[in-house]
Amino acid sequence: MNERSGSNEHIYKSVDAAIRIGFISLLVIWCYSILKPLIVTVVWGIIIAVGIYPLHEKLSKFLRGRKKLSATLITLAGIAILVVPTVLFMNATVDSLQGVAKTLEEGTLKINPPKDEVASLPIVGQQIHDTWKLAATNIEEVLARVRPQLKEMAPRVLATIAGFGVTIIQFIISVIVAGVFLMNAEAAGKGAEKIFAILVGEYVDDFPHIAAGSIRSVVQGVLGIAVIQAVLGGAGMLVMGVPAVGLWTLLILILGIMQLPPTLVLLPIAAYVFSVSSTTPAVIFLVWCIVVGLLDNILKPLLLGRGVDVPMLVILLGAIGGMVTYGIIGLFVGSVILCLGYKVFGAIMEKNQRRAEEERIEE
Repeated sequence: MNERSGSNEHIYKSVDAAIRIGFISLLVIWCYSILKPLIVTVVWGIIIAVGIYPLHEKLSKFLRGRKKLSATLITLAGIAILVVPTVLFMNATVDSLQGVAKTLEEGTLKINPPKDEVASLPIVGQQIHDTWKLAATNIEEVLARVRPQLKEMAPRVLATIAGFGVTIIQFIISVIVAGVFLMNAEAAGKGAEKIFAILVGEYVDDFPHIAAGSIRSVVQGVLGIAVIQAVLGGAGMLVMGVPAVGLWTLLILILGIMQLPPTLVLLPIAAYVFSVSSTTPAVIFLVWCIVVGLLDNILKPLLLGRGVDVPMLVILLGAIGGMVTYGIIGLFVGSVILCLGYKVFGAIMEKNQRRAEEERIEE
């Protein structure tokens, strides 16, 4: 009788545990399904908050301890940094396209003929030279040739523009999320420590420092430099009246995050400026492009040295993988998360190796 009651009690406990585990699993899956569209956006907001927390602390001290005001000002500044350049660049791009369309309708579009040096370019030089020369003499014929391709590209271009708009909205939401975390920094920090204690156990003492250091290193030394180069390069192109400034600025930003030189975009644009502008402004713009391209050599030792060093290959792989998986916002999140994982696993392996050596010495 006692054996049967003990067996029944064991069954009841097992069923009770299964029900609880099933309920918790269902709740976790449900929460994940609800938050899935916003996970990357929220993670990017957390990354921003951790990256700019030292600035928040300094501003709070300057404002005599008013942390909420500091977080609000940082949030508003972040939104302005996103919205104002986007509006300016989009307006410049739209104005350029409208100007080209108007000149095409009026038949007043003039394209300077190419120089003979263009034909000497390897592989595609002659084809570019011939097409450019034809466009300079008979733009209607060139447009007639490419009209089918333009019709096929139109839906893709519209989809890209729509995707860019969604990305800007995601960035704005991320900045707002970062502001909320900054307003509640102490509570968020304690909550993060509890989560780390569950997830990493005995490594909880090292994990927050490694995580914060890795995030700030990438945000300041990689993303920050890429943003600075993109903004300065875009400003120079805007002053020179280069068409599609927003597109070229985005390409400079992507190249900067991937640790590739922005001169890959700026030098061809400088060549275009020489073909359409007078010598003095073109030379000034070329010098500006070279300065922007060399900025990372000056800023990287200053900014990257403040955080935790990570191999450039890890940043590159994270940026590419993040962009392929999550789009433009993944370009930022991917590099930070992969660097964070690299540093955390490296620290765990180093600590285990050090412990093994200590045990070997004790033996």
